[in-house]
Amino acid sequence: MKILLFGASGCGTTTLGREIQKSTDFVHLDVDDYYWKKSETPFQEKIPLKERNKNLKKDFETFQNVIVSGSMVSWGKEWETAFDLVVFIRLENDERMKRLGERERKRYGKKLYRDKNVQQSSKAFLEWANQYENPNFNGRSLKTHNDWMKSIDCKVLKMDGETKLEHKVEIIIKEIKIL
Repeated sequence: MKILLFGASGCGTTTLGREIQKSTDFVHLDVDDYYWKKSETPFQEKIPLKERNKNLKKDFETFQNVIVSGSMVSWGKEWETAFDLVVFIRLENDERMKRLGERERKRYGKKLYRDKNVQQSSKAFLEWANQYENPNFNGRSLKTHNDWMKSIDCKVLKMDGETKLEHKVEIIIKEIKIL
């Protein structure tokens, strides 16, 4: 079985994917691990689309039960039919931005206050992420996600990001048993 968890940055897809992996025989794959080149300061250089798709497909096809976390809207049409269940997580913008700010401080630590490049990168990321609910934004947005869900060829489950992690895991495990 193949499951996708997606939503805006900071809504909790990676955390949920890791938790489901702990409770099941599913292997968790996070799209950020395929999207970004590994570097001392993470999230600085993108991997070309063709290469990231090749790498993800290899791992995706290696395991029978996979849970992928992250938005795949721009990864190609083939992903619209690749999953047995898609879970869209929505979290109100203020809470999501609060979480992202905390995550940035934790991720970069003192570098966030001392390194100009890290500061600029973090600021740009937070500004980008804060555009999610802007209907005129051309990047990853609620409008783009809503439109993409219409093209998905499987069940789409919508979840509130405020729901306790344990309860979200229970809901998804229940769906896995049904499917």
